[in-house]
Amino acid sequence: MDDAFRDPSSPFHIAPGQAGPESPDSPPPLPDPTPSQSSHPTAVGSLAENARAKLISMGYDEGSLWEQSIVWGHHDSFRHGRIVWLMALGNVLGGEERVEAMLAGQGVSLILKSANINFRRPVTFPDTVRFSCNICLVMPITSSSRTRFTLNAVLYSYAQQAIVADSDSVLVWYDYDNLRKCDPGDNTWRIMKAASHGGQVEG
Repeated sequence: MDDAFRDPSSPFHIAPGQAGPESPDSPPPLPDPTPSQSSHPTAVGSLAENARAKLISMGYDEGSLWEQSIVWGHHDSFRHGRIVWLMALGNVLGGEERVEAMLAGQGVSLILKSANINFRRPVTFPDTVRFSCNICLVMPITSSSRTRFTLNAVLYSYAQQAIVADSDSVLVWYDYDNLRKCDPGDNTWRIMKAASHGGQVEG
């Protein structure tokens, strides 16, 4: 039996540095099918750059681009993508201190009112998707629309080189100290308006 463990052609072979199964009934280890940058740096890098360039050319906010690997049983309803965008907005409005306050729900921040997600194509493992979003404002901005706006988002699949889902979320400016919706002020709307036209959250 020891000879079988040492023979590379044997099904019982255990290479140096590897461990055998925990028990005779343990299933054989499965190879990792995930295309990693270490094993396929050129292919994965090219797909990532193609996805990035495509989304930017379509007018989506470059600062909101976010990458998510697809794994078994994982589903994310755009929450992390919104947080990336929220942090960028908070940083423009008041730096790191404002970012922390907005994420913690302190003072004036945002709250999700509704979200509609359209799943265009199935996404299967292994794959990686890139997230991007745009602000959509109701123009002209009136007193009745100064408390909310729409955030349009998409998921772009590296493997399929196509948009596989899109989302429309209604976000409301919310005063967490007084527990009510509010108008964030002219400066915030100036930044929001510029972002809706230029695709970038900038001061």
